[in-house]
Amino acid sequence: MNDETPGAFAARTVGLAGLGAPQARALPPTATGVTGATGATGGTASCPSDLASRRALAHGRQQLRDGPVADACSALLRAAAGLWETDPLAARRALLAAASAAWSAGDHDTYRRVFAVGPCRVCGAVGASTPCARECPEAAWRDHRIGMSAVAEGDLQRATAILEPGLHQVTPRAETEELCDAGSVALLLGRLPLARRLLSLALASARSSGAETAVPGIIAHLACAELREGRHSQACAHAEEGLVLARRLGQRNVAADLSAVRALVVSIAGDLATVRDQVAEVMAVAQPHGLAQAAFLAEWAQARAELGAGKVERAAARLAPLVQPGARQGHFGLWFLAVPCFVEACVLSGRVLEAPEMVDLFAVWADLDADPQAPAQLARCRALLAPADRGEELYRAALAHHEKATGPYEHARTHLAFGMWLRRRRRPTEARDQLRAALMGFEHCGAALWAKRAGAELRAAGEASGTAEAGPLSSLTAQQARIARDVARGATNKEIAAELSISIRTVEYHLRNVFAQLGVRSRTGLAHLLANVGDDHDRGWDLPEPG
Repeated sequence: MNDETPGAFAARTVGLAGLGAPQARALPPTATGVTGATGATGGTASCPSDLASRRALAHGRQQLRDGPVADACSALLRAAAGLWETDPLAARRALLAAASAAWSAGDHDTYRRVFAVGPCRVCGAVGASTPCARECPEAAWRDHRIGMSAVAEGDLQRATAILEPGLHQVTPRAETEELCDAGSVALLLGRLPLARRLLSLALASARSSGAETAVPGIIAHLACAELREGRHSQACAHAEEGLVLARRLGQRNVAADLSAVRALVVSIAGDLATVRDQVAEVMAVAQPHGLAQAAFLAEWAQARAELGAGKVERAAARLAPLVQPGARQGHFGLWFLAVPCFVEACVLSGRVLEAPEMVDLFAVWADLDADPQAPAQLARCRALLAPADRGEELYRAALAHHEKATGPYEHARTHLAFGMWLRRRRRPTEARDQLRAALMGFEHCGAALWAKRAGAELRAAGEASGTAEAGPLSSLTAQQARIARDVARGATNKEIAAELSISIRTVEYHLRNVFAQLGVRSRTGLAHLLANVGDDHDRGWDLPEPG
């Protein structure tokens, strides 16, 4: 750990802060919630260097909202170096904003070093393991830096022990900036209900005080908290509201973050074209401005939509560089969010060898207790990869974990995967129970695409659709009707057999009966006959099943 002071680090890293690679931004850490870290600037600008530092601070903050975030980080570090002796409160704010810029850029090195803990300039405490004396006026700020340094090093258990007690002491009457900073820290620590409460208070405070320029950023934080907690409709509503204001105020970076949140919500609703349009909108700003968080969320949104649409090979290829360790990793603090989708896409696309390593890495993250959904997602990932004799145990463990956390979408995905697993093993009655639960869960959270899939799997498991088949399919069984539709779409017997978990010979048998009952002699004749019959009534997933 580097023991230089923040002022020395800021002076030394001017010119280094632009190293962040343009990738993605998502759990925003404008981090304080500590008395003394925010508040009115003390002192006045009394010399040219002080004036230059204040101009750098104003420029950096503006660039953080609308400009290359690497440039913002450089300006903010320069401001911190210049203000450290004359106005330490302003210097602290500059460092915190620089950390936010480094996070946006995916620049782990700068983010980590901003919070490196050196000796206290007042009481002389040395290193991150030695706290300040209780009476030391620097104690709260230094404790905050020790906690955030633990975040940067991935030690969230230590970070939570240091930072969380202070979060519970923040009152509704606190200043807007303190509420927002505390909410952002709670979001980093995975304390999602607390994050939503603090950020909602910050939003109300900003509105009542007329601090309009702060509102879009607070909404972006709040929407992220709602998204991670599985509150998709609320996240989308806030993202839409924040986008209108961010665009009016010219805050393109904030608008990109909000657009990425909206894209993630749409990615479960089943409109691939809309997701693509929104991802393009995000990337138009994220790439030139180096917004690693926004780009990560946008790529994840597109991959999740592709997974939902059955384009599993494309989803796996898109997710691989976002989650796998290395220089191309999407974001040092966010990769874990996309791992469950990557594992599922790998299993369904036959890239199974790539998945176990990521499950092991995700297990380390899940053990940190920083995401309430992670234990259930981990069990589901392991179930997808498990041998037949362990799958049921792991799926039931995943469902038990879901009962302890909110998030109907993730819960429904586990019901769906388990139902597919049961159906493949010729246990249709149990499969239907799981698939019904999946269908209701997806409908509850507005996941239209996944609800359609669950409904198709439910019919394939023998559940009546509730409406009679119309036209030429009315004389067929549910299985025959499904095979007929797939053949009419151009699917081969091998593809249909993989989809339905039956042999190619069984497909051929059903197809002969379909031809006989419908009076056609070829696949082309069947396609012409069914040309006007609705596409999606009896279709399941166009991909192999897990497990």
